[in-house]
Amino acid sequence: MTDLLLIAWIFLIAGIVAVPIAAKFSLGSVLGYLLAGIVISPVLSYFNVDVVSIQHFAEFGVVMMLFIVGLELEPKALWSMRTQLLGLGGGQVILTTAVIMASIMMLGYAWQYALTIGLIFSLSSTAIVLQTLQENGLMKCDGGQASFSVLLTQDIAVIPMLALLPLLAMPELGDVGQITTQTAEHASGLSLVQGLASWQAALVTLAAIALVVVGGHYLTAPIFRFVALARLRELFTATALLFVIGIALTMSLVGLSPALGTFLAGVVLASSPYKHELESNIDPFKGLLLGLFFITVGAGINFALLSSRIADVLLLTLCLICIKIAVLAALGRFFGLQGSQRWLLAMGLAQAGEFGFVLLSFAVASHVLPQELADLALLVVTLSMLLSPLLFIMYQKIVAPKYVTPTSTREESFPQERKVIIAGAGRVGGLVDRILNAGGIKATVIDYNYKQLDAMQSIGVKHYFGDATRPDLLIAAGIEEASLLIVALDEQEQITKLVRYAMQTYPHLHVIARAVHRHHVYELYAYGCRDIIRETYDSTLRIGRSAFEALGIEREKAEQMVKIFADYDKELLRSLADVYEIGVPFEQNKAYVECVKRLIGEKEPEIIKAIQAVRERPRE
Repeated sequence: MTDLLLIAWIFLIAGIVAVPIAAKFSLGSVLGYLLAGIVISPVLSYFNVDVVSIQHFAEFGVVMMLFIVGLELEPKALWSMRTQLLGLGGGQVILTTAVIMASIMMLGYAWQYALTIGLIFSLSSTAIVLQTLQENGLMKCDGGQASFSVLLTQDIAVIPMLALLPLLAMPELGDVGQITTQTAEHASGLSLVQGLASWQAALVTLAAIALVVVGGHYLTAPIFRFVALARLRELFTATALLFVIGIALTMSLVGLSPALGTFLAGVVLASSPYKHELESNIDPFKGLLLGLFFITVGAGINFALLSSRIADVLLLTLCLICIKIAVLAALGRFFGLQGSQRWLLAMGLAQAGEFGFVLLSFAVASHVLPQELADLALLVVTLSMLLSPLLFIMYQKIVAPKYVTPTSTREESFPQERKVIIAGAGRVGGLVDRILNAGGIKATVIDYNYKQLDAMQSIGVKHYFGDATRPDLLIAAGIEEASLLIVALDEQEQITKLVRYAMQTYPHLHVIARAVHRHHVYELYAYGCRDIIRETYDSTLRIGRSAFEALGIEREKAEQMVKIFADYDKELLRSLADVYEIGVPFEQNKAYVECVKRLIGEKEPEIIKAIQAVRERPRE
């Protein structure tokens, strides 16, 4: 027990110390974790810690991450990505494999070795790329969406790779007659499809997928309602973990990728009312496990082999990165990615991925690769992942600024006389900008959607490229002198992040924030914002007024009836915001529930009476 606590303490202190230091120098959390692993590697070796086993456990963070990503995608959105999934993603895997295979064969290796390493090196790191894109607010831009499509395709491609590798077994590496048995022992453990005929295995696999889809759609609400009876926060967390682990286990039992299974379940639950509850409970575990995974990558470097073959490893790693950048840049251009977005895709996915650890081990066990070659390839995978955050930094500091107008990334570029900043140029922010412009007020509008900015510029509207949640960009835009910040971003997390930062850092600033839903209003209110606009609220009131008119009520009366309700709802909202607790489901917040019951019991009869009085009032 003491040894376990000591090892856990070492991992925790390494992450806690390294990540803030990396953040201070704008290196990103991923590179911080990787460097932490390198620093503690000698300590772990001294205590004979099995880093590989910890790494396999920590890989579950990738499973959780894909589940959360799936929660943000509805099936319609996923279907709209089919061209990128099949064309861009599939093309990347095939072309990268072919180029790397040809390069390795030119070095004199057998084609089986070359194909195996080509397949493994064609994969990129889902954990590093998605984590970095989310941290930098790049997930929703064109390059971020293309990167996600390629990563998803790569995760799918792992399944046929696992089926193909045993067929490439080399007789000189072991007893070929025993390969199938050894491979099965290596790959399985418990399995529902082992020993079944192909058609039977296919039926069981389809049944497992159907169970995930149907179960996720119909069982989530009843289970959460049952758990809510206990009114214990920890049970909600346990239930969220139950869903994710159960789905991952189901996929593993039928030989599919757990990450793909949880992603599919996330897509199914994207429209569920419990979506945010699941996400908020799983997110802390995801973050911790991903941090642990990156630390193990840094700690798992074979420094003895690296020191003896440092030149070979560096050369191979640089060749791998250059090949993947070239392939991805060419495909990005072919599929319509322009400017910095194409280079975000190319440089972001230029590393090898965490599935490389699994596939290399599997290839050795299947007598496909010799141990010496696999160890060298493992170093290339690890080093390329270690260099990945540096490529993102190069993209942000060197590449991206070259593809925007010079006036969009420098402090002196922003108009100094403007006192209004609008974060987001989409369907809300863009319209607000037009309204203010009509009133003679010029605002500085910041958005990260490259195509949106190009489209607006083509009709003579000038907006600025950048992530509005970045403090340095806000300073460059003049937030220290601004009097008004309008937060019109699309993502709830981004809105909350920007509002919290602005309210805490610039108390003089008036902040108008777009809220996604009612509980988001409470959250923004808790951070000090008092000018909050629910994105569908005004349109809902107008629909209510139109409904009254359609039922024969005069327009003036309909407007008064709706105004009475709106005033009551605003009073209710303010009262409930005072007792709302961030991160606590409202059904577990006794003060909140009691306040709702009291206000509805006291006020609603009065409101109904007042509205009825207006309706029954005779015409003047």
